Amino acid sequence: MWTRSTTTAILVFATSVAFAAAAQDYQIVKVASVAGAAIDGLKPKTIFFTDHRVDDSTDQGAFIHFDEWSRTKPNEFKFLNLFPTFQEGMIHKIIDGSKKEVKDELQMYITEARFMLSRPAESIDLKQYATLPFIQSIDPSIKHEAIQPADVSVLKDEKSSNNKNPNRNWCEGTGVTACIRSHYRLEGKLPIGVALANKLRDSEKKISDSIDFESELRLLSAADVDQDGLKKLTGIDTPVSGVLEQNMFYVNQVMRFGKLLAVFQPNPADAKSSIATVMIALAVSSSTLDMKKKYQAVPVLRNLVPSQVLLGNSSFNTGNSISAGLPNYVRNRIKAIADILDRG
Repeated sequence: MWTRSTTTAILVFATSVAFAAAAQDYQIVKVASVAGAAIDGLKPKTIFFTDHRVDDSTDQGAFIHFDEWSRTKPNEFKFLNLFPTFQEGMIHKIIDGSKKEVKDELQMYITEARFMLSRPAESIDLKQYATLPFIQSIDPSIKHEAIQPADVSVLKDEKSSNNKNPNRNWCEGTGVTACIRSHYRLEGKLPIGVALANKLRDSEKKISDSIDFESELRLLSAADVDQDGLKKLTGIDTPVSGVLEQNMFYVNQVMRFGKLLAVFQPNPADAKSSIATVMIALAVSSSTLDMKKKYQAVPVLRNLVPSQVLLGNSSFNTGNSISAGLPNYVRNRIKAIADILDRG
């Protein structure tokens, strides 16, 4: 029996497949700095991209320590931090048999991308993209549902309690358009790898074979944002027409938070088109990245070194979503976003 929800689900899936196929037309062009790349070199169906890695086979340059990020890139830190005053929190760990309070050290994976849209910035109706269906259409492997602000998981465990926004409740306030809970089950051989890794962890908290996260979508108008700060961030000296923001304030493992910031501006080289600058920041626990020696010591787990899996350099990586590793996942997500926006 057909129901409205069944029809909606089929339409979302079909639309997602169509967008994913079309997004393959986009070409990624790696640049040293998106803000420093010449705008007149940006062509249709082209995405300038950097994740700051020295090369695609190692983790050199991929991660920057949170405190170094705040010190050396203050403007980026201001806009891509979970909230302006967020700092690494304190957590309890068992060290040498004793429970001790230590800093929850983080490392940041930052990506920058830029693409051109073939219509003026003022003609883009961002309201249609600050929605749950838009998020659903980007990656059909991740399942999303709308939740209420009272349902968010922040403060329900020690590691996420530091993510409480002191200025407002998550999913409430200026520009918030949706509150979302998302679920992704690891694909391919990764669930088997997780099961093997859990056998080594003894009484430690077990690794889950799925990623669960919660986020909010915000739509900010030109009047809501720091125009000068965003111009400095993007490197484009035209007025910001609008900003789409996704704040991922809860993640069940590996990461502490994430943020996607999409800034829209008139193209200074062509008034009939516009430029979208998309930046993604993901905060990864340093303790996760430091598990390299533990995994390398066990032959069957050498291909499960967390930093290599996260960067897509393991034989366990697969597919086009999170299981492919962060670089591939981010690239595919940005391609899908670019295609959806360009189609209008």
